[in-house]
Amino acid sequence: MKILFINVLQIYSLALIFCTNSIPVIGELQKEFYIVFLEDHLGDQDLLLQQRHINILTSLKGCEDDARESLVYSYTKSFNAFAAELHEHEANRLSGMDGVLSVFQNKYHQLHTTESWDFIGLAQNTKRRLKMERDIIVGVLDTGITPESESFSDHGLGPPPVKWKGSCLKSANFSGCNNKLIGAQYFKLDKVTPEAPEVLSPLDVDGHGTHTSSTVAGALVPNASLSGLAKGTARGAVPSARIAMYKVCWQNYGCSDMDVLAAFEAAIHDGVDVVSISIGGFADGYDTNSIAVGSFHAMRKGIITVASAGNYGPSLGSVGNHAPWIFTVAASGISRQFNSKVVLGNGQTILGVGVNLFQPKQKPYPLTIGADAAKNRASKDSAEYCIEDSMDANKVKGKVVHCKLSSWGVDSVIKSLGGIGTIIESEEFLDTPMIYMAPSTMVNSTTGKIISKYITSTKTPSGVIYKSAETRIPAPFIASFSSRGPNPGAKHLLKPDIAAPGIDILAAYTPLKSLTGLKGDTQHSKFTLMSGTSMACPHVGGAAAYVKSFHPDWSPAAIKSAIMTTATPMNSKINDEAEFAYGAGQLNPRRATSPGLIYDMDDMAYIQFLCHEGYTGASFGQLIGTKSINCSNLIPASGEDAINYPTMQLILESSEKGQRTGVFRRTVTNVGPAMAVYNASITAPKGLEISVAPTSLSFTRVSQKKSFKVVVKTKLTSSAKIVVSGSLIWKSPRHVVRSPIVVYNVQEN
Repeated sequence: MKILFINVLQIYSLALIFCTNSIPVIGELQKEFYIVFLEDHLGDQDLLLQQRHINILTSLKGCEDDARESLVYSYTKSFNAFAAELHEHEANRLSGMDGVLSVFQNKYHQLHTTESWDFIGLAQNTKRRLKMERDIIVGVLDTGITPESESFSDHGLGPPPVKWKGSCLKSANFSGCNNKLIGAQYFKLDKVTPEAPEVLSPLDVDGHGTHTSSTVAGALVPNASLSGLAKGTARGAVPSARIAMYKVCWQNYGCSDMDVLAAFEAAIHDGVDVVSISIGGFADGYDTNSIAVGSFHAMRKGIITVASAGNYGPSLGSVGNHAPWIFTVAASGISRQFNSKVVLGNGQTILGVGVNLFQPKQKPYPLTIGADAAKNRASKDSAEYCIEDSMDANKVKGKVVHCKLSSWGVDSVIKSLGGIGTIIESEEFLDTPMIYMAPSTMVNSTTGKIISKYITSTKTPSGVIYKSAETRIPAPFIASFSSRGPNPGAKHLLKPDIAAPGIDILAAYTPLKSLTGLKGDTQHSKFTLMSGTSMACPHVGGAAAYVKSFHPDWSPAAIKSAIMTTATPMNSKINDEAEFAYGAGQLNPRRATSPGLIYDMDDMAYIQFLCHEGYTGASFGQLIGTKSINCSNLIPASGEDAINYPTMQLILESSEKGQRTGVFRRTVTNVGPAMAVYNASITAPKGLEISVAPTSLSFTRVSQKKSFKVVVKTKLTSSAKIVVSGSLIWKSPRHVVRSPIVVYNVQEN
């Protein structure tokens, strides 16, 4: 048997002569989108790289027309890659070609303020470096933006910074950019989802992107509120900074990997300083995750990426966007809550949570239980939860209905049946008030039983729900929905990194969507309240921009370190998961501008970390553009030494019977006064023995580096908590530099 070897260029030449439509393998008619990373070709022009991509696809498909038809994106500015529509066997063939670093299937991610800035100490009159702040550009990857919003007014701002290379796409429904909103692009092709009802433009029809953009860098808007609630001056962390929107999320299908990568490439090329991305990250490897890959390339260009931790709490190990070069943000609550008063017919008053914007037109109203409004006996169980089609409209009309929660939109169901309002009973989401489209509130099961008892013991039960009002509560605390560690992607890395306000955040909104987005809702507002790690993320993105305005030459790792080591410690008695819930603690932007010491890193430090985590040079080639990295020369002596991170995590397996020793070697850089002495202070709970050597660090100049070693010995009993934590603090007369030390006590189920 003869085997004929033909190189790519020969195949390409033959294909130009014999161009026929490629025939799929029988049984494999389905195509998917794949992203292909290639070895870097330094110095190649964009057009040359694009042609290389066409050539490779032509060699695969046998026809240049088919190749061009399948190509979705050519990534040529920040990394060498392309996205294409392929059969599975074609993707498999590509992965074996010379010069191909990786091939992975495109996936779809999902989306995950007047008082919050004051709550974390960044008051309106806080010291600023306005000249530098005006040169800061924040790139937001989200659902688009509402350019007409007052939050994006360019009053007092001059032209965009000279470094800006971006653009503003024009369309019939998008009014364009100004000196505040300096860039707006969208990433999506018609052929991907031709049935999409959304107009192709950077315009936000969802509201999420407008909200996050105004939180991170919105201009000052006095007297902002939601129907009088949360009234005050709405603003971002850096009101004078510029915003560039990269629309990658669409209502009909979410946020695709290939669009996210295209946006990262554009943002890097355009000259942004900070990327804020409130989009879910998958738990898969860092080499096949578009947010991880895109943010790595951003980091190599000096751009810090801040991302949401996810809304899958309080389950352990649910944290997303957990790559070490990403700044991962958990959501905390502030000292404000919205409650609605409910007065029962017997005069008893109870408080429910949620945002109810309706004043009662009369009082009281007849009150009933969902199960008593069932269509028939068979639907009684479903009617208890007020599930659609389970209730008799005649039994609901004109009444307030007490329902148990099974899914959001219960108030919509009751309203559609002619009901007046809803009292929703649940043990979940009580710290995450929702906006209702009809008079409604949420109560816990204890209060729910009181209401049920009143209804069943009274011939004519009645009640009325009043409009919500603000109340004060103890804070901060971590939201129940906020995703928790431990990090599912790396044993020696604590995630999330930090916590920031993410409950009931008031910020700009779109007029193109109702407040709830539910069918029949007619409520609209220029500002709205939203909750989620999506809302926490731009708080830290704005803080990163604020710190960068003071230190424009700092690396992403330096900015992250400054924010983490100056965070306000949080209380593990309030959140049992401790650092797995809140990372280094609550965001404190003002202190972060002067951290004293920083834990700095370059891209090779992250490569060393990946090597230790079991990746090979071949597996993470798409991050650095080559397979030539030899991990055997980079793996440190112990896992705890793998990365110069501001936090320290030790895993204690159940088989180790409570005893283990971990050694952490770290290096800090002096960014405070030239002459400074820092002394170590250690906090160690029962079961942990922590020591540091040396115990004092003396500096004689700025940018001087000093190394130290932390030894953690565990002697934990079987009853010890899952998360056992202490801390190391370096103190000088002017600075406090705090690093949490966490032992993850793995316990058998």
